[in-house]
Amino acid sequence: MAEYTKKELQGLQEKSLEMAKYFVYFCNEHNLLCYFCGGGCIGAIRHQGFIPWDDDLDFFMPRKDYEKLASLWNKEANTERYEFSQSNKERIDRNLFFTIKDNTTTQIKPYQVDLDISQGVPLDVLPLDGYPNSKWKRMFQIFWALIYSVYCSQTVPENHGKIMALGGKIMLAIVPSKTMRYRIWKFAERKMTKYKIEDCDYITELCSGPYYMKKKYPKSAFESAVWKEFEGLKMPIPIGYDQYLRIAFGDYMKMPPKEKQKPHHDSVFLDVNKGYKNYKGIYYCKEGK
Repeated sequence: MAEYTKKELQGLQEKSLEMAKYFVYFCNEHNLLCYFCGGGCIGAIRHQGFIPWDDDLDFFMPRKDYEKLASLWNKEANTERYEFSQSNKERIDRNLFFTIKDNTTTQIKPYQVDLDISQGVPLDVLPLDGYPNSKWKRMFQIFWALIYSVYCSQTVPENHGKIMALGGKIMLAIVPSKTMRYRIWKFAERKMTKYKIEDCDYITELCSGPYYMKKKYPKSAFESAVWKEFEGLKMPIPIGYDQYLRIAFGDYMKMPPKEKQKPHHDSVFLDVNKGYKNYKGIYYCKEGK
């Protein structure tokens, strides 16, 4: 799709902030640790709100809290509006992490256009895992994380180079069975997450793609959250946000060049005022496609 209009981007940011506010409230009510990551974290420090061109908000959670969230959301949250989405044996959403979808909105992503799932505006929730102290254990952790990435998403990796794309194609071709893919990704997930944060000196992110899974963060940077001004609200970011952001993004206080000051996520169709079910067969799940 073409770039968002100013009105569309504003509407998307408003919905994202509503979702973030509810998500943080839910986590606080259930004693779950969460904090902004990526653009939301940079925005809180550099702009006291959204990076002007940013089009979403993402959260980190330590793996233990992340898994508790999965068991609590459908029991305790307002699931009529905010649907919890994750890939499982029966249904693939092509993400490597949990997403919360606002069912009163529509944001259809190119990689999900053929899927009969909630197509609402998403809020991404990414787990943090222990980074093993042993060099060899870390090497195997990355190996299993790559296996997990291909078989959980069940798509060929894009924008990560020709070698990754070729490897993904081969891996999917040799295991065409969805049941076997599920078994492999669950096995790989157990292998890559077996290093508990409390037993490691460092933390990593394994579900954010090949580039970020190589990152090594001090464990102390994520021990707790601090609350910062964000669009007139107080939102949580990692207590060691400066260490985290410098390792992940370099000089995060420096504005990028003009040509990079634009949203990073594509949408086939966006309507923040109407639920996605109104567009089934029109913009997603088209017959004969």
